[in-house]
Amino acid sequence: MGVPAFYRWLAEKYPMVVVDVIEEEAVVIDGIKIPVDTSKPNPNNLEFDNLYLDMNGIIHPCFHPEDRLRPISGISLQGFCTCLIFDLTWELERYMCFSGLVYIMQPSPTTFDEVFQCMFDYIDRLFVMVRPRKLLYMAIDGVAPRAKMNQQRSRRFRAAKDAADAAAEEELLREEFEREGRKLPPKVESQTCDSNVITPGTQFMGVLSVALQYYIHLRLNNDPGWKSTKVILSDANVPGEGEHKIMSYIRLQRNLPGYDPNTRHCLYGLDADLIMLALATHEIHFSILREVVFTPGQQGKCFLCGQMGHLAADCEGKAKRKAGEFDEKGDADVVAKKPYQFLNIWTLREYLEYEMRIPNLPFEMDLECIVDDFIFMCFFVGNDFLPHMPTLEIREGAINLLMAVYKKELRSLGGYLTDGSQPHISRVEHFIQAVGSYEDKIFQKRARLHQRQAERIKRDKAQSKRGDDAEPQVKPESLVPVTRFHGSRLASGPSHSPYQQKGSESRARKAARSSSGSSGASVGAAIVEAENSLETEICENKEELKTKLKEVLREKSDAFNSENPEEDKVKLGEPGWKERYYEEKFSAQTAEELDCIRKDVVLRYTEGLCWVMRYYYEGVCSWQWFYPYHYAPFASDLKDLDQLNISFELGSPFKPFNQLLGVFPAASSHALPEHYRRLMTDPNSPLIDFYPSDFEVDMNGKRYAWQGIAKLPFIDEARLLAEVARLEHTLTEEEVRRNSIMFDMLFVALSHPLSPYIFSLNDRCKQLTDKERAEIKEQLDSRARATCSGGMNGYISLCAGDPCPPIFRSPVFGMEDIMDNQVICAIYILPDAHKHITRPPSGVVFPKKIVAIEDLKPEPTLWHEDSGRKPWENRRQDPPGNISGRQLGDAAHRLVVNSLQARAGPNSYSDQMHRTPHPSIVTYGPHSSPYQNNRYQDQERNNMRSSNVATVRNHFDHGYSQPYASVAVHDPYSRSHHERDHYDRSYRRNESNHQSTTQSREYNPNRGYYPPGFQQNGGNRYPAHAPPHHGVQTPIPGGAHFPQQGGYNSYQSYGAATYHDPSAGWAPQAENGAGRGYSRPQQLGNQFSALSRGSSRQPPPPPGYRR
Repeated sequence: MGVPAFYRWLAEKYPMVVVDVIEEEAVVIDGIKIPVDTSKPNPNNLEFDNLYLDMNGIIHPCFHPEDRLRPISGISLQGFCTCLIFDLTWELERYMCFSGLVYIMQPSPTTFDEVFQCMFDYIDRLFVMVRPRKLLYMAIDGVAPRAKMNQQRSRRFRAAKDAADAAAEEELLREEFEREGRKLPPKVESQTCDSNVITPGTQFMGVLSVALQYYIHLRLNNDPGWKSTKVILSDANVPGEGEHKIMSYIRLQRNLPGYDPNTRHCLYGLDADLIMLALATHEIHFSILREVVFTPGQQGKCFLCGQMGHLAADCEGKAKRKAGEFDEKGDADVVAKKPYQFLNIWTLREYLEYEMRIPNLPFEMDLECIVDDFIFMCFFVGNDFLPHMPTLEIREGAINLLMAVYKKELRSLGGYLTDGSQPHISRVEHFIQAVGSYEDKIFQKRARLHQRQAERIKRDKAQSKRGDDAEPQVKPESLVPVTRFHGSRLASGPSHSPYQQKGSESRARKAARSSSGSSGASVGAAIVEAENSLETEICENKEELKTKLKEVLREKSDAFNSENPEEDKVKLGEPGWKERYYEEKFSAQTAEELDCIRKDVVLRYTEGLCWVMRYYYEGVCSWQWFYPYHYAPFASDLKDLDQLNISFELGSPFKPFNQLLGVFPAASSHALPEHYRRLMTDPNSPLIDFYPSDFEVDMNGKRYAWQGIAKLPFIDEARLLAEVARLEHTLTEEEVRRNSIMFDMLFVALSHPLSPYIFSLNDRCKQLTDKERAEIKEQLDSRARATCSGGMNGYISLCAGDPCPPIFRSPVFGMEDIMDNQVICAIYILPDAHKHITRPPSGVVFPKKIVAIEDLKPEPTLWHEDSGRKPWENRRQDPPGNISGRQLGDAAHRLVVNSLQARAGPNSYSDQMHRTPHPSIVTYGPHSSPYQNNRYQDQERNNMRSSNVATVRNHFDHGYSQPYASVAVHDPYSRSHHERDHYDRSYRRNESNHQSTTQSREYNPNRGYYPPGFQQNGGNRYPAHAPPHHGVQTPIPGGAHFPQQGGYNSYQSYGAATYHDPSAGWAPQAENGAGRGYSRPQQLGNQFSALSRGSSRQPPPPPGYRR
């Protein structure tokens, strides 16, 4: 499912589900950062029991970020300034000062050690936000089911192809820069150049497991907030996707003795399906933690005056305040850290309860069944296991359509679509056929919009070509002559534009300093300055190269830029589209072939829907099943479903190396053992057809290449396993370990009540061999649950070797060994499988409801029915409270007036928003009271229609952050309901407090926004204020306002471990313990910036959440 699209849809439709996270900021004393005490109460007034981390949502951002800021520990702002004065080798451009600390701009990580340190910082920040009191569960993706492997294969082949294209384009750009005499830094060899290594079985994932074990020991030994917390690490050698391993843990804990039905869960991750998975648990106290999606550098920025801190609707046109004596801090970026949000599942359930209230149902209304049906419906708009159904696009309002059809058809269905994990096939057919009845209209509108878009882009490009020789439309004051400091250096290169953008001002200032001070400077200082200037030039060229490369790659990926665009042979929306679809996508040549293929596609797709539903509610029901086509059927094709016979066989997961062979392209073969590589690269390999060097990408009506479908051959499992069986004897001991199936590891501090339980088990098994020890597992009985495990059920088994080694060696360069370890480890095994009860557990206390019926937005116009015209053009009545059309709210009034002033002509003071009004200009003061309602008055609407006043239209045709932060753009539609209320009340309060103000806005009566006498929104008329020198008040019309070795898996053996069904009651098997880890302890501090999102008003926490 498209993550940004679904998350945005949810936040816009149900704004109160999202709450901004309040972060506590570290205290800085004399330049030393004091970590946040996570043992103290959570500043969000929510105390969580369990925090679950989908680690792949942490690994990827830390593996290939664009930029990152890192504090320089132990240096104060004063010390930094002293270094700048006495050491000219410091480059000011690389440093940033904020909150008494000095930060250095660091490049993207190039070694695994740098990635690990970024991850440690990242987890620290999440822990400070949530502060779990019972459990921290870290889950890394292990081997996935075959249904997921097909998507992984497509992504990794595409990533390798894109990387090769980018490398070729970069080489061309480097040659161009070289011809122009512009120096660039040499290419740097990096361990992080291939992100495909973030896959189970690679060396990176093996070392990552050791690094996380070290990090867990470090925090449990030193951080007081961790002391009472159990930590479970499920690494890449444990089969299953990370988020689904987490859900299996939650499902199997529920409804067992000792489980607290009011356990408060928080799950961090970036995937949209986490919301569905959380709903599917039917746990009430559940929150999703994720970064706010935004655009860097635009949070709270006004496009009218260019200042930060307010939006255009609030612009008052005031002069910019100086930041520093000479405004030298005015353009400095604040240390940007991505803000976070909680998405509260209990609030989403409230919305769904109101949304799905359907009168006169012939059966009992059941919210839990409604939730299950909502999850099932969302599978149709996207999931990771089935291709996209061409009928439904989430950006075309597909979820709105599904919900509208569901509410319309539910009475006639005779019951709900699902019963827990089991869909009712006949009801599903009835429902999806009703959805399919809209296909013609959807495809026709899509084709019209696509044609318009293509024509517009073609027209824009033609205009752009005609305007190549025109003068740049840029204000002169924003430009700097290049010749001041740049011309002589590139005199031998091509001629340059006489002006350069503002970004070069820093170089101009540096050159000016160099020239003005050269007469009195020593020769040595001049040499250092020259070297710094050269290094700065190289850095600037490098950044320009990166920018140009991005532009080139994006332009090449745009289908509209192609001179020979791919012909759309299917032509959805035109008669015969279904036959053409099956002919082009499935190679059906005759009517009989088409019918035969369609039936099989429908069977496999329906199997897929059932497989996904069971996966979400029970776990993997078949490791081998997958959808064997690149394309999905139409909604209208899903018929005669009750005749299908659907069943699944569990099977067993692939080993890690087998999965690597199944998903990797040949370009990533370096991550596999030598003999396995040959299967991918040797032209005589029996599997060489699995690894095409080039492959077709079907754009399938999409604009960008990354949206296309990679038509790769599917893996033949039997052939692959047969070839691999001949090579397993060639593996080294370390490779055997990487290729093994293992189990979760449980860590607790020695002060935790569970540690004596583990020591007792270890003492009883001391005389046994490692193999015998591995076969013993002990269930956490009622005594242990009550006094030791905090209600956690399951089994404990012993790890290989010492469960509490006195010294834990650091596997991360630059971090010290743990010399007095106070942490113990054991193997943790989930409880036996049992049926998932899709209801809140007995004894749960529901939070106080915060959603009311009036908080629901009006029913949206379905996408295929939306003509794009304004409501009055469709002769429709505006709903009460609507702010579109002619009803404008306070913010819109201010925006219109300010926009008119800022974009006025030369006679309207566009350069100064507050000049003395001309005597002939009528000015406005604030209105005397807030608007009374949001309705039209019939008489006023008639006046509006009959008025002959021109309408003015405004045309706007770490560690801690995710380590590489930026600032947000506030989309007005993404603001929470509470934030908007706070926004409106603040404005009205300002109006009432300033009724006597003498400052007024300029207004041109010849460009009236409303006719005389018309009172907008039914509110009081704005009072007129005469210019000071007139002395009389002029009547006026109603106006407008406006985010190794040692230590590798030392706790468990790997040799004969095999995967079994969780219900089978098996124990881990062990042979020999591995080593521990190696090298220096420097606990990373916790640094966080307080988050201010412009609204202090948030939904109240549920009762009992404050501890």
